[in-house]
Amino acid sequence: MTNFYALEVKEVKQETEDCVSLLFDVPPDLQTKFKFVQGQYITLRAEVNGEDLRRSYSLCSSPYSGELRVAVKKIPQGKFSTYVNQSVRAGNLIQVMPPMGSFYSPLLSGQHKNYAAFAAGSGITPIMSIIRATLTLEQSSVFHLFYGNKSFQTIIFKSDLEELQAIYGDRLKVHHILSREDSVDPFFKGRITAEKCKSYHGTLFDVNTLNHVFLCGPEEMIFLVKDSLIELGLSPTDIHFELFTSSESLEETSSDLHDKASSKFINSKVEVLVDGESFEFDLSTNGETILDAAMAVDADVPFACKGGVCCACKAKVMKGSAYMDVNYGLDEDEVSEGYILTCQAHPTSDEIIIDFDEF
Repeated sequence: MTNFYALEVKEVKQETEDCVSLLFDVPPDLQTKFKFVQGQYITLRAEVNGEDLRRSYSLCSSPYSGELRVAVKKIPQGKFSTYVNQSVRAGNLIQVMPPMGSFYSPLLSGQHKNYAAFAAGSGITPIMSIIRATLTLEQSSVFHLFYGNKSFQTIIFKSDLEELQAIYGDRLKVHHILSREDSVDPFFKGRITAEKCKSYHGTLFDVNTLNHVFLCGPEEMIFLVKDSLIELGLSPTDIHFELFTSSESLEETSSDLHDKASSKFINSKVEVLVDGESFEFDLSTNGETILDAAMAVDADVPFACKGGVCCACKAKVMKGSAYMDVNYGLDEDEVSEGYILTCQAHPTSDEIIIDFDEF
């Protein structure tokens, strides 16, 4: 099972008025554990006002930079993001889980590819890691970034993007789309929509020449752009997206989806394997999730978002079957191999064995 490690915050950098980035000092004995691929994320854990909080944040640094850095944007009523922005200082220790995630395409030195990314707000964080790594390793590849924000003042990594443009010239094209700046060209005014995506095709990029596209930001934006790109002719397999949270509307209908997926509710004998220990309990198909039930019997199971977005609670079904309410973290191959997100999973067999140590 993946564990947390205490890492010292080396630097706290104010990126915008409501966003800071944290640079962690990774000691030599943990360097291997904290190696990462561009686009991956880490999970942070801290006790805030007596409450154990865990949140996942995408790495914004390149794996070739020697830095482990994340950006945390303060969210209204966000307990963890407020804590990080207001209270964390250089020298503090934070519990950190090693990198995870599959929001990337493999890079290869010497290959020439055309990439594009559509990001909004803090969705830029994994995209920055991907851009930095791609331009560093693939010295003939080209990257187009379409980045949506409210105003120039809210652009996270604005100076970093300008510096990258100065270094890589025509290999990096950055297009800012701003919703509350009256001075910008109408072509770039507003939000990133399906219509805007289609209008940029043929003028700022050619979908027929793209090898990979990365989408990160609000769910609505992601799926509107995704559908537009497919309509324009891009293969769905060349589109990669990362969600930070699942939508309320999807959560509200998850029970209806569950009713359709399961013809009957059963009481299942559940065995959870974690860190070499076995925990057994009974759980109904229409009861709480496998993760919550395991935590109720004091199993030290890993988790972070509890929204079906990250993969911190990923485990493998060794016997039996389960159903997930939502799944934005696992790809089709992982699901076919028997992996589930336990924060969204319910048993659908009389007996089920779930192994966290397989992950």
